[in-house]
Amino acid sequence: MGAHLRVGGVVFDWDGTLADSLALFFRANAAVMAELGVPFDEATYRRHYSPDWRVAYRRLGVPDGRLDEAARLWRERFDARSGDTRPLPGAVAAVERLVGHGLSVGVVTAGDRRVVEPQIAAFGLERYVAACVYGDDLETAKPDPAPLRRALALMGRSERAAETAYVGDAPDDMRMAKAAGCPAVGIESLLGEAATLRDAGAAAVYPSVAAWVEAWLGPRSDGR
Repeated sequence: MGAHLRVGGVVFDWDGTLADSLALFFRANAAVMAELGVPFDEATYRRHYSPDWRVAYRRLGVPDGRLDEAARLWRERFDARSGDTRPLPGAVAAVERLVGHGLSVGVVTAGDRRVVEPQIAAFGLERYVAACVYGDDLETAKPDPAPLRRALALMGRSERAAETAYVGDAPDDMRMAKAAGCPAVGIESLLGEAATLRDAGAAAVYPSVAAWVEAWLGPRSDGR
């Protein structure tokens, strides 16, 4: 999905796609699981990951009766450092380039509005993003297509889903895109290896958003 992709809009996942936050997520989850006495490592995290944290925690072995405790522990471990999140290399310039080529850009994330919205502003992307759907906006979560369909509606692209790419780093991102009728682009990360992303529906997989945009639009004329 490079030069042959014909779209007028792109919707991005946030964490692990545009934001360099997965290490922070992993450390916070590792601390929670250690407190609860639940085995946890990168392979286990990847295998049981879900954008819905309750689903992920149940898969990891957290009893339903301890989910509220787990949520409290998560907030204590994560919130103090969430402001440290930075954009992934080349991500901001890639979004700027897409908008400069006349594409409409949106974000659909499993992250809460209170966390992600300030990060979008801090990255300088607020003026480029036409629509954002956060994890606490709807009752349903990825891979359900409802969040992406909401973004498409806000962007005026409900009838042009097939011309709106969804770019994400987790298998459920690819499944959501497929269910919504959008072409899916996978970005390799802790949560999504290339083969797993393709199995989940990615038409193509790249090591970063910057690499995808360069493959699609070609190198920048200024060499940056």
